[in-house]
Amino acid sequence: MAGHFEATPGGGAAVALDEVEIAILRSLAVQLLELIGPGDEPDEGADPLAALFAEGPSEPPTDPALARLFPEAYGDEDGELRAASAEFRRFTENDLRARKRDDALTVVRTLDALTISGDGGAVLELTGDECRKWLGALNDLRLTIGTRLEVSEEDEGQEGSLYRLPDSDPRKPMVMAYLWLGALQETLVETLMP
Repeated sequence: MAGHFEATPGGGAAVALDEVEIAILRSLAVQLLELIGPGDEPDEGADPLAALFAEGPSEPPTDPALARLFPEAYGDEDGELRAASAEFRRFTENDLRARKRDDALTVVRTLDALTISGDGGAVLELTGDECRKWLGALNDLRLTIGTRLEVSEEDEGQEGSLYRLPDSDPRKPMVMAYLWLGALQETLVETLMP
């Protein structure tokens, strides 16, 4: 189980993590939360229907990582598609941000609930719902890191340049995190497949 998820009864999954892995995952999830930004807390007694129809931004984010997390719906080839993308964003981005925040918060909360054993590790056990939220957060983390590293499809394969970075390259720690998150994500997907 060390280093990869395994299926558990009831549709969940478990993975053994050491203290360093737990700290890295938690730190990355917190940084993702900071990138996504705080959500609007509903006022006590606020109309839930009004919150449902609250409008979000109509312009794409200027930060490349946020633009990757919240992409244009219809591209930007012509004015008509730009207008449709703006309209779509206005009514969907707030909900998408809330879901991404919830996914990242689930990662933080499940990691915070772990009890580190005497050997410096713990087994993280997730329910089926927590697995889906972890998958979302792992995907968002990889998209964010990949955007910051300017990862291309050619970089991804076993022969890609990500695997040949010298230890002196300052990107190496983030590349290692990116690849590790990909492996975690892959094994988690495999555990959830019928």
